[in-house]
Amino acid sequence: MSVDPQRAAEAVRNLLVSFGVDPESPELKATPRRVADFWAERLEGYGVDVAAELTPLPGDLAPCPVILERIPFVSTCEHHLAPFSGHATVGYLPGPGGTVGLSKLVRVVQIYAHRLQVQERMTQQIYDALALHLRPQAWAVLLTAEHTCMSHRGVKTPGVPVATGLRGGLWAREAPPAFQSCHPLEHP
Repeated sequence: MSVDPQRAAEAVRNLLVSFGVDPESPELKATPRRVADFWAERLEGYGVDVAAELTPLPGDLAPCPVILERIPFVSTCEHHLAPFSGHATVGYLPGPGGTVGLSKLVRVVQIYAHRLQVQERMTQQIYDALALHLRPQAWAVLLTAEHTCMSHRGVKTPGVPVATGLRGGLWAREAPPAFQSCHPLEHP
């Protein structure tokens, strides 16, 4: 998916008109282009190959657990185009797929966050990417986020974190403390 900047800017212009404001006013004249640029950046996760990010490092490394905690992310609710933000905890116990650089795990979280999302799907996508590309002995994903579609509209209740988590492989039975709250899932 790629953003068509001209069509996006025109859509924003039309949205501003529907709000009863003048998109040609000095304050708003550049807004349609800026919003189109913002969304092109916000949705850049569609154009990234996850497999390329999860290429194993060379060499034989000790199979110790790798857990990154509190990876910040911002994503966009596909139902309201409203942001949700939080932290991801991602971990794995290396297996036949090898080990990847730590920044690659952060990058995978960002790839899926930079798409129109629901938190549950994003959790599953990261979980599946780890399983498919790393073939680890154990792996888990925990996302905790606050959703502005709930805090700024509807029930208007800020400060309510939503947690979604999955764990697989050896961690489906017994997980490190960071993943105790995650749902165990048997993965094919």
